[in-house]
Amino acid sequence: MWFEILPGAVIITTLLSVPIYAMYGLDKLAIGNAFRRNMDERFSRVMYQRDFRLTNNPYQMNGLEEIPEEEEKKEEEQQDFDVGDDPELLKKRKAEEKQRKKEEAKRKKAAGE
Repeated sequence: MWFEILPGAVIITTLLSVPIYAMYGLDKLAIGNAFRRNMDERFSRVMYQRDFRLTNNPYQMNGLEEIPEEEEKKEEEQQDFDVGDDPELLKKRKAEEKQRKKEEAKRKKAAGE
């Protein structure tokens, strides 16, 4: 009868829903957040890059306090950021820049004494 198809339908439905629910755990392991941002449209990609640039975490809420002041903007404009969309290269370059600034401060302090 018609109810003979129910076991097969349940099995197929279950197997098709496993990847959807498995992505929750895989995203949590891979990116540290259970939910990915939608990057289908250009505006969404630009907002992702903006949030990453401001807070180094695109999943963190950003407010006006995260936007740098005019003086900070001038310093950033002088730097050449041609790393594109790669967040790892951007992190690496920022770390190198911080190291350079620390070394400069040590040199100035040593020269001043």
